[in-house]
Amino acid sequence: MKVTVVGYWGGFPGKNEATSGYLFESGGYHLLVDCGSAVLSQLQNYIEPEKLDAVILSHDHHDHTADIGPLQFARLIATYLGKSTTQLPIYAHQNSGLLTELTYKQATVGHTYYPAKSLQIGPFQITFLLTKHPVECYAMRISDGKHTIVYTADSSYKEEFVPFTKGADLLLCECNFYGDQDGSSAGHMNSVNAATIAQKAGAGQLILTHLPHYGDINQLVTEAGEIFKGSIQLAQSGLTWGKE
Repeated sequence: MKVTVVGYWGGFPGKNEATSGYLFESGGYHLLVDCGSAVLSQLQNYIEPEKLDAVILSHDHHDHTADIGPLQFARLIATYLGKSTTQLPIYAHQNSGLLTELTYKQATVGHTYYPAKSLQIGPFQITFLLTKHPVECYAMRISDGKHTIVYTADSSYKEEFVPFTKGADLLLCECNFYGDQDGSSAGHMNSVNAATIAQKAGAGQLILTHLPHYGDINQLVTEAGEIFKGSIQLAQSGLTWGKE
């Protein structure tokens, strides 16, 4: 399994970059997890939009969904040009307000996922965990049968992340606050929270994402390293983990 960070900023995209978007690849299948602001622009550095096989959304906030509309136009134009002959499936949770918007002409088709059940998308089996966030949001444990990655999406700390992440090869964890800050009222984690989950769960590696727009973000790695003794990286555009 290969994961490419397409966008990683929290709230709004940094200059020439994007908010949440992650490209998962296995066995020639391409799954985009979240599609935030400027993700479509950045995605084209790694794959043509018509080559995507599916998209799944963690929750309805704009920094995770803003580029769904542009992606739909890209797929529609691809059909006009004969580059694509299939509708792109886009998955959202059962209570998402976006479900009625995900089907667009012959370009995309919306699908509902039910978080109490595991979901199979191509080679990926996905299970879900309700997070602590101002809107309904789901973390995802994604496995292709060989490797397992946990993506927290947006959440403040909850102990349930530990068994959910147990033994994962990679924890892709949101980290919108510094270690001396409490992000719980905003529904976000800090570097200490992220490292605590990784350490308790025995994760193979930790990538900090959904990063703040202020301060020295390298400090997040230093803070996390005081707790988690495995490999820690900051998400950045084009960062890859694993291989196809």
